[in-house]
Amino acid sequence: MAPRQLRVGVVGLGYFSRFHLDAWAAHPAVKLTRVCDIDLSRRAWARATYEVETDDAPAVMAASDAEVIDIITPPAAHANLIKTLAAPGRVLVCQKPFCTSLAEAEAVVIAAEAAGARLVIHENFRFQPWHRTAKRFIDDGQLGDIFESVFYLRPGDGRGPHAYLDRQPAFQTMPRLLIYETGVHFVDLFRWLFGPIKDVYADLRRLNPAIRGEDAGQVMFTHSSGVRTTFNGNRLSDHISDDTRRTMGIMVTEGTGGSLRLYGTGNLSHRRFGAFDWTDLPTVTPVDRASFGGGCVAALIDHVVASCLTGAPFENEARDYLPVVRVTEAIYQSHETGQRLAVDG
Repeated sequence: MAPRQLRVGVVGLGYFSRFHLDAWAAHPAVKLTRVCDIDLSRRAWARATYEVETDDAPAVMAASDAEVIDIITPPAAHANLIKTLAAPGRVLVCQKPFCTSLAEAEAVVIAAEAAGARLVIHENFRFQPWHRTAKRFIDDGQLGDIFESVFYLRPGDGRGPHAYLDRQPAFQTMPRLLIYETGVHFVDLFRWLFGPIKDVYADLRRLNPAIRGEDAGQVMFTHSSGVRTTFNGNRLSDHISDDTRRTMGIMVTEGTGGSLRLYGTGNLSHRRFGAFDWTDLPTVTPVDRASFGGGCVAALIDHVVASCLTGAPFENEARDYLPVVRVTEAIYQSHETGQRLAVDG
């Protein structure tokens, strides 16, 4: 008997969809059945590349037999699509940023649950192999009690009048960019590594006049555990790497047991307190250096498929993800008021 295959559909064929489609199409337990997009040329590309049925209407996808539907669209489309596609027993995977506001995200979660659907947010940075390794290392107690962690985001892709136009041109006109589009990854990552966030202080700025939103700034978090974390982002600066978008920057985590460093190559090393030498750590999952984020999209999709087939819990179900949206809103409020804000995150 042939192994069971999940029937999967995809809505949205923008720049980032290729990473999703490659992962779904390559998975042995998945049958990619249908994709949807309003753009004729994108549909033609998907049909030729993945040998899949295509259409331009989400209603057709809603009426299909897809058990899982991956929504890879801009946030403004999320609410209507989720309400249209939600059905009893169906799993919806929604790209981040999730919706356009906290109020909208909360309403969407309620609507999906009322329809009997499971809603998972495609938050893939925690699935990057170096972060999975760091999580295990920290949880095993090898850093002792954690003091603080800092991520320096330095992709170097935000310079000049043509910044982002070759890949994601919408970045130029987004009223909120650094935190809403990119920093949100690190809100989720810090929460996953160090627990809930109880307060936040943010100082943001725009360096490139060609864009509308902020592209640099610092955000400091206090976690309920007492750990302090900092997101230090600057999209105009770079870091040492053959691909500055692989890790997007470097990270240093410090505790009673020493320091843990993430490099732009995706490598990790540990130095025990008082020692002079660093010890390299092998990643707990393979690093796909040819794919985005070391293969994190495929790793997340592997997780979704396994959970669908075995009934195991999903990481980042939408209701559990709402604190990330809440913290993101608080970051902008902190910046606007100049105050450290308490948050239920």
